[in-house]
Amino acid sequence: MGYIAVRGGAEAIEASIERLKYERLRKGRALDVGAAEAGLRALVDQVMAEASLYDEGIAALSIKQAEGSPEEAVFLMRAYRSTLPRSHYALAVDTRAMRVERRISASFKDIPGGQLLGASADYTHRLIDPSLRGETDEGAVAWVEEYLGRVAIDACDTNEASEDSAASRPEAPPASAIDYVRSLGLIEERQMDDAEPRDVTKKAIEFPASRSERLQILARGQTGAVTALGYAALRGYGATLHPTVGELRVGRVAVYVPDPFAAGSAKGDGDAYYVGELRITAVETLVPVQVHKGRGKTEIEFVLGFGACFGQNETKAIAMSLLDQCLESGDKRSAVQDEEFVLLHVDSVEATGFISHLKLPHYVTFQSKLDSLRKARGAK
Repeated sequence: MGYIAVRGGAEAIEASIERLKYERLRKGRALDVGAAEAGLRALVDQVMAEASLYDEGIAALSIKQAEGSPEEAVFLMRAYRSTLPRSHYALAVDTRAMRVERRISASFKDIPGGQLLGASADYTHRLIDPSLRGETDEGAVAWVEEYLGRVAIDACDTNEASEDSAASRPEAPPASAIDYVRSLGLIEERQMDDAEPRDVTKKAIEFPASRSERLQILARGQTGAVTALGYAALRGYGATLHPTVGELRVGRVAVYVPDPFAAGSAKGDGDAYYVGELRITAVETLVPVQVHKGRGKTEIEFVLGFGACFGQNETKAIAMSLLDQCLESGDKRSAVQDEEFVLLHVDSVEATGFISHLKLPHYVTFQSKLDSLRKARGAK
C-alpha cells in the first residue's frame, strides 16, 4: 500500500511534534531517566522483554520519550536495537542454575531447597498507599541502609554481580520440583533437542514454526496479548484441564559468549567469555492431559509448558508456558492452539503499527469506495 505526501504537510508535522514536546513538559517538570529506571522497575522489565533488548537505561529513556506508553517505548527500543552490531550469539543459559531471588511452586509445599518468596506484590493488600507521595531521595537512601543492616542481600540483588560472584554459584543448585514428578514416571520423556535455534529477528518466520521460534516470539510478545491468550487457554480454549505451576524462578543468569577462535566453543564445549548477568523469569507449568491407553481406557499424564522472559514478569511467563503447551500439542481445534493465529497477533510493534496506520491518509482508497457506492446506488 502506498501513501502520497500532502502538500504543506511538513509544517503541520513539525508543529505537531513541537506540541508533543509541550504536552510532555507543560507541567514544568521533566522526568528524570534515572528515577524512571529506579522507580518503574516493572515497566522497564516489560519494555525490555517486548523489545528483546536487555538495557535498563535505554528502556527508561524510551519510557520517558514515550511518556509512559509501553507500545511506543518498545517501538523506540526495537528501532535502537536494529542499529546495534550483532557480534556474538551467547551460549544457552541454564535457568535452573540461576542466582535465585524468588522461587516458588504451586504444586508442592515442600520443594528441594525450600520456597523463597522474594519480592512480590502477591502478598500485599493491593490498597493505594498515600504515604508514597511524601517519599524523598534522602528518605529512600536512609531506609535502604537500615534495611541492609537487618537483612543479608546477595550481590546480585544490588546490581554488583561480577564474574567472581557468578563463579561462586553453588555447583549443585537445588533440584527442581519438576524432577520429582518426572521420577514418578508421570511426565513423558523426550529426547534432548540440540538443534540450532532459529532467530526470527534475522529471518521471517515460516509455518510450521519450530519450538525455538515459538518461544522467541512469545518471549518478546506483548504482555497483555500473551496474558489474554493464556487466560483464554485456561477458560477451555486450549488446555481444558487445570494446569499447575510446577516451579517459578526469578533471578539472574550468567551470560557467556563462545571464544571465536576455540574449536567447539560455540556449543559450549570450549572456552567462553563471561559478559554479565541478566534478570529473568522462568516457569515450568504442569499441564494434565488425557492419554489413551487402548480399549477405551485413558490415564492422566503431565506435559510441561515452559515460559521465560527478561526481568520479573511472572504473569506473562506463566501465560507463555500455557501457550507453549497449546502450540506444542499440534491440535488446532482452538484459536490458542493455532500457531499462526497466536504468533502473528502477539507482537506489540506489528499490532500497534497496523492499527495505528489507519490514522494515516487513505484519501484515494476511501474516495474509490465512495465512488463505487454512489455508482451502485445510482444503478438501482
